[in-house]
Amino acid sequence: MKADRRLFLRHASALSLLTGPGAPLALNLLAAGSAAAQAAPDYKALVCLFLFGGNDAYNMVLPTDSASWQAYTDTRNQAPDPIALLAPGTAPDAAAAAASPARLGGVLPIAPLDAGALNAGRTFALHPVMGTLQTMFGTERRLAIVPNLGPLIQPTTKAQYAQAGHPKPARLFSHNDQQSTWQSLAPEGAVTGWGGRMGDLLAAGNTRAAFTAVSAAGGTVWLNGQSVRQYQINSSGPIRLGANASGQVYGSTAVADALNRIAGSARGTHVFEGDVAAVSQRAIDAEALLRTSLRPASDATFGTAPASGAYNANNDPKLQYDNPITGARAFNSTAQQLQVVARMIDAGLAGLTGVRRQVFFVSLSGFDTHDFQNRNQADLMARLSHALRYFDTTLGALGALGNVTTFTASDFGRTFTSNGDGTDHGWGSHHFVTGGAVRGGDLYGRFPTLGRKNANNSNFDSSPDQLSNGSLLPETSVDQYGATLGAWFGLTAPQLSDVFPNLANFDAGRRDLGFMG
Repeated sequence: MKADRRLFLRHASALSLLTGPGAPLALNLLAAGSAAAQAAPDYKALVCLFLFGGNDAYNMVLPTDSASWQAYTDTRNQAPDPIALLAPGTAPDAAAAAASPARLGGVLPIAPLDAGALNAGRTFALHPVMGTLQTMFGTERRLAIVPNLGPLIQPTTKAQYAQAGHPKPARLFSHNDQQSTWQSLAPEGAVTGWGGRMGDLLAAGNTRAAFTAVSAAGGTVWLNGQSVRQYQINSSGPIRLGANASGQVYGSTAVADALNRIAGSARGTHVFEGDVAAVSQRAIDAEALLRTSLRPASDATFGTAPASGAYNANNDPKLQYDNPITGARAFNSTAQQLQVVARMIDAGLAGLTGVRRQVFFVSLSGFDTHDFQNRNQADLMARLSHALRYFDTTLGALGALGNVTTFTASDFGRTFTSNGDGTDHGWGSHHFVTGGAVRGGDLYGRFPTLGRKNANNSNFDSSPDQLSNGSLLPETSVDQYGATLGAWFGLTAPQLSDVFPNLANFDAGRRDLGFMG
């Protein structure tokens, strides 16, 4: 009853604040959203956290059994700036250089629940700054790891990779093309992504289709469908077209109303002009609705209200992490992106936006660590760990842990070999999946075998999983990864085959990887 009363008060508040030409539509949407929420309480959201630049997963999730650790240290202890992290249990050296392996201390052990025959006899760890994810994996069991994942057309061995005629993803090792391939299953130039295609199939359950696919990190092909188009928000909330938070321009609602009428109306009959006007009107209507539906970022659920003055996200302790380079607290923009996503999810759960299924996109950049990897990646791992923990805590406060699944993606992995102080472009990588519906605390797939360079100091003949310079040949495909998420999201087997066209090429027993409850 308390929850119903809160929902009633929020609806009443939203209704009382709506003004201007967008108000009638927004009022109808609020009413329809309430009906949809009461009739279909099974709200679910998928959140893609994209690590732009290509994350070096070799230093994020590590095998620590004797043979693996020896191969790791032999390969990555290369002058002039070795990038090999230190063994579990190694104490941090406060006198060492900032973010150096010695300063960070040893990697953090994790114990998968059931490594099984695929990983029998092996032990594992996380990067030294990922203590919160160590807890989410081991104690809370809300984090799963999918090893050696990447774009594939069909299962591929090293021998098949060497064959010119064997089907392989186009333009491997290219940033733009592999970002697109991860998001759309095709290289740069693709117009729809698998997040948007899932939205196409499930948007009928949303009374406000505009909020089906939402990006807090700019435009992305992953959210584009055939009919669903992404709605972009900034890290503080909906993007306004002209009017301020009070619906005014130059202090006047009349001027704002006039601007809205002009922006949302076509003066002529040209098709392009009509499309621009329609886009503008949708943006005006959507912002009018969200303006009154989203709780403020300073609400205790999402942030920390200031003692006095306006809320400043940069100064919010909840959005700050421990910077391993400076040793000081620093603002985490990825956590702020997840903050506005959490506010959107809150409004969806309350029935204010009329959605049952949503896909979200957020990002963290800077992973192209050709140089200065020790410093750069330590900071990136700290920000990633903090952002995922912040989001998990916030969803817990909303009672929404079981409704939301977050997963990582990236251009590609990186080389096992070092170029002196960094790594170069690779292929396969390891990824995280978090949420209350995730079967956490385990690895979902065979962890790759780490080898050593051959006599020519180039290839890794002793490993079936490593190509030139130790790049990982993926064992698990993006299609399998996405299909596992899509099945939890509500897609049927035929729908999954439509969204993921390569799925049929993989063994039926491995089309669902099993990490979702």
